[in-house]
Amino acid sequence: MNASIDTTVPPSGDGCVECLAAGGWWFHLRRCAQCGHVGCCDSSPSGHATRHFHETGHAFMQSFEPGEDWGWDYVREEEVELPDLASPTSHPVAQPTPGPEGRVPEDWRVRLN
Repeated sequence: MNASIDTTVPPSGDGCVECLAAGGWWFHLRRCAQCGHVGCCDSSPSGHATRHFHETGHAFMQSFEPGEDWGWDYVREEEVELPDLASPTSHPVAQPTPGPEGRVPEDWRVRLN
């Protein structure tokens, strides 16, 4: 197994860590396969998942959306197959996308990157 992937670490929460702290919102969520950090995708206004890669060098992430299990290698810039990560493997199905509930502006579609 790749040393930069930790299958035992749980996700950092149900939503983007930075967006939750700043009162922001996200489109889709991504989970770091090394430390469990949950950040928002590049289409989201803030792109915290990619920012996490640039700040930490943690190269592998996985979708944190229900029903998705694809992974991404930021170094090679390609989709990769990752081992099963610790549960949960997505945000709760009842959590809206985009999210979080109550923070998404009505014109969210025009605010995506």
